Amino acid sequence: MNIFRVLADLSHLASIIILLHKMRVSGSCAGISFKSQALYFFVYVTRYLDIFSTFTDSAWNTIFKIIFLVSSGYTVYVMLNDYKPTHDPNVDTFKVEYLLGGAAILAILFPILYTVSEILWAFSIWLESVAILPQLFMLQRTGEAETITTHYLFALGLYRALYIPNWIYRYFAEAWFEPRAVVAGIVQTILYSDFFWVYYTK
Repeated sequence: MNIFRVLADLSHLASIIILLHKMRVSGSCAGISFKSQALYFFVYVTRYLDIFSTFTDSAWNTIFKIIFLVSSGYTVYVMLNDYKPTHDPNVDTFKVEYLLGGAAILAILFPILYTVSEILWAFSIWLESVAILPQLFMLQRTGEAETITTHYLFALGLYRALYIPNWIYRYFAEAWFEPRAVVAGIVQTILYSDFFWVYYTK
């Protein structure tokens, strides 16, 4: 099994646990961008349409697809209901329409096949690369973040960073190369780079 993929998935899982634990313990979603969480939910819904048709390919992948999809949907739900009074829309102001529109345009312009599932998959790849922007923009506006929030972002960023050695491994071990996923992943890692530096120095 590809150890980099395993570590990336576990880091992603850790970020989810940290986020949900933070909201449950504090009884608040303050400091968390609802827009970023909603974008991630769109990412998983559009990417994992094959969840039932590819079960036999990898039980590991299927289990984690279900975890990511369900946990993301649950996060959006509790932010809209249980913790809605603690969310401040005045600081969560990033224009996500540009992110959605840009991802849609790139998905239509650069698909491998012009099928619904392929275009939606490409859309999810491009959208995930920028889905964290509302959260980073929110942190920049407020100028502060709870320690637990920075741990969440570090785990989420580490998940994406680990995909770089994963791609290198797959290229040499499996002769696999998906340029869209690589480009989008590099963009996402670059977006996290400034946060990583601040996290390290603090």
